[in-house]
Amino acid sequence: MKNKTVLITGAAKNIGATITKELHSVGMDIIIHYNHSEKEALDLLKELNNVRHNSATTIQANLEKKECYSKLIDNALSFKGKIDVLVNNASTFYATPLNNINEKRWNELINLNLKAPLFISKLAAKSLEENKGCIINIADIHASNPLKNHVIYCVSKAGLITLTKSLAKELAPNIRVNAISPGAITWSNGMNKEAKEEVINQTILKKTGNAEDIAKAVIFLIKDASYITGQILNVDGGKTLFL
Repeated sequence: MKNKTVLITGAAKNIGATITKELHSVGMDIIIHYNHSEKEALDLLKELNNVRHNSATTIQANLEKKECYSKLIDNALSFKGKIDVLVNNASTFYATPLNNINEKRWNELINLNLKAPLFISKLAAKSLEENKGCIINIADIHASNPLKNHVIYCVSKAGLITLTKSLAKELAPNIRVNAISPGAITWSNGMNKEAKEEVINQTILKKTGNAEDIAKAVIFLIKDASYITGQILNVDGGKTLFL
């Protein structure tokens, strides 16, 4: 995986930052995309470049706005001249009970969670094809089993699953496209102890996962999955068996 360049959207914090660190640790050069998390992005940039000089860069872009997509890809290509891997990780998550749904919330969730991965993948496709690269979308197990009061979010992630399969067909044979659907990895804000215990009890393994589990799945799909495309890998401790 050395001398490979990966663009990771939403890379400054949380799961995105863990994916960034893990891919860097196996030799990849990293393009850290962020929107508002400038401090976290710059701290992460410094950390990576202290380990290996000129192995990472940052790009700010608001992925809710279509006009930012070209800027993101152009700046990404200016780093090392290529993109070998695209990880569409940037996402937003919040509840939208039916009575609170409006066009603003629809646009925000759909634009970031679904529209951005589509158009960014389209713009990156030329470089990915030249380098026989791959795209990995970070989805959600609730794409196929919706979470109550999260109508728009679940629709956006369901769309991302279909986008993954569609792009796998459109971009074959030179670009592989897969998705990872996390389960109980991070807790929603405000979840109490009882709610967390209920989620854990709905897993076969009776425990939560962590961001490293997602990052290791990303590495697998890049490094060891040359004959896998159009697939959705659930990293959920078996939770989908209860849904």
